[in-house]
Amino acid sequence: MSQSLLFERHRETLEKGINASRTREYWTAYPESPSPRVYGEDASKNGEAAFKSYLNKDFELDQPGMVGTVGAEKSPYGFDLGISYPKVDVTDLVGEVEAIRQDWATASIETRTGICLEILDRINKRSFEMGFAVMHTTGQAFMMAFQAGGPHAQDRGLEAVVYAYEDMVRTPAVARWEKPQGKRDPLVMEKYFTVVPRGIGLVIGCSTFPTWNSYPGLFASLVTGNAVIVKPHPGAILPLAISVEICRDVLQQEGFNPNIVTLAADGADAPLAKDLALAPEVRLIDFTGSTGFGNWLEDNARQAQVYTEKAGVNCVIIDSTDNFRGMVGNLSFTLSLYAGQMCTAPQNIFIPEGGIDTEDGHKSFDEVVAALATGVEKLNGDDGRACAILGAIQSEATLARIEKYGKGDNVVLASRAVPMEGFDNATIRTPLILKATDESSYSAEVFGPISYMVPSKNTDDSLSIVENSVKNNGAISFGIYSTSDEVLDRAEGVACRAGVAVSFNLTGGVYVNQTAAFSDFHATGSNPAANAALSDTAYVSNRYRVVQSRKHI
Repeated sequence: MSQSLLFERHRETLEKGINASRTREYWTAYPESPSPRVYGEDASKNGEAAFKSYLNKDFELDQPGMVGTVGAEKSPYGFDLGISYPKVDVTDLVGEVEAIRQDWATASIETRTGICLEILDRINKRSFEMGFAVMHTTGQAFMMAFQAGGPHAQDRGLEAVVYAYEDMVRTPAVARWEKPQGKRDPLVMEKYFTVVPRGIGLVIGCSTFPTWNSYPGLFASLVTGNAVIVKPHPGAILPLAISVEICRDVLQQEGFNPNIVTLAADGADAPLAKDLALAPEVRLIDFTGSTGFGNWLEDNARQAQVYTEKAGVNCVIIDSTDNFRGMVGNLSFTLSLYAGQMCTAPQNIFIPEGGIDTEDGHKSFDEVVAALATGVEKLNGDDGRACAILGAIQSEATLARIEKYGKGDNVVLASRAVPMEGFDNATIRTPLILKATDESSYSAEVFGPISYMVPSKNTDDSLSIVENSVKNNGAISFGIYSTSDEVLDRAEGVACRAGVAVSFNLTGGVYVNQTAAFSDFHATGSNPAANAALSDTAYVSNRYRVVQSRKHI
């Protein structure tokens, strides 16, 4: 298909995305409902069959530099995936990608944009397949895996394309320049402005949200003319392998070398990320994961523009509320969703030691803590409902952490294993709630379904602790409950000074650990948890440079 036709085919989606990014109103290109009316009567059945077709086989990609196979994914629901992926030699792969990337680099902005929109459209049509792949690599319950791993991830990828497209076309390709010279003829020049990509982009995926966290960097780099090497987490390769395969199919069908997008799968025993990150040809790196490796990338991959999302300590402050039941219900779900394995999940909940005022009168610190513990316990009391909310624990390290912290004498609500019908070995655990004993116990991130109830002197003390915590430890989310406008204003001041998004008095169907593409910025890039935001112009504009030429007319 002509690339201009692809751009025209998807122009309406692009224009609606541009409008949504400007108005910040609700909009999605990819429906989050798995309804048969949206995706087709057989979509779920066919998606599950497609997922199962990958199991215990080689995932074939005809890429350069292949030197055997790698793969040891295990579903958190209790079985080995048994999939082998091409193992690559880093030097050979990078060298080949560098050698063939110029055709893509010199393609028009409209061509690249049309192809990226077509890729996203095709990924969307395989959302059920992606949902099962995400479920059985990350442990997300199916509904969340379908939504967050499918349409929501696709929205974030589209958002990056929209921002990049607008940024690239802001400068005209050609301009006539005339400078008056008084009585003499004006100086007249013709100037040409060319978008020149940086080189090769490296996307390093995470184990819990392989598509949601990778699509923004993948599509931001691709649409701006860079080739992309995708390096998944060893525990969650399949969703990104499918994504890479779709990218390669579209590129090849449109006359480009498919090696513009490649997969660099590895294993925990022989990681490739450092070698890839230090390759001189790699000029862009997108990373989601640990603070330690994120800091290493920022310190050592000096030839590249590095975008990182790392660990943080997210906090909630309770000052007062006029909807105690709604607050407890909202926080109970927030603490339970995907068993706290979200980068936006709150860890520390600050409550004045003297208690809080509610519509039902004053409640002591212990009463508030007890209500939250009871709320979480009741929400997850039914095993079937608990499985649908909690999903499974992705890593052995998180399971060990739950076990370790659950042995202390500060346990408010113990974690329990939840059985799941059909998956006898699923690693499903309910939240563990602890009472903080001193600042050292809660000041660092404790990843997983583990939260601290922290007594503070008062709300002023809570605000001060949170501000310092965000500045020192980073955070991506922050929530506060208060009936006082003055307190909420001060909380907003804390959020702006520390550089973290804040949510006020969430009691309904919106939760502090959820963000919506085209409306909510994910992270700010101004505290240690992340050096970039998804998505803004800063996230896309440095993935290319503008080179000009000029001549007299």
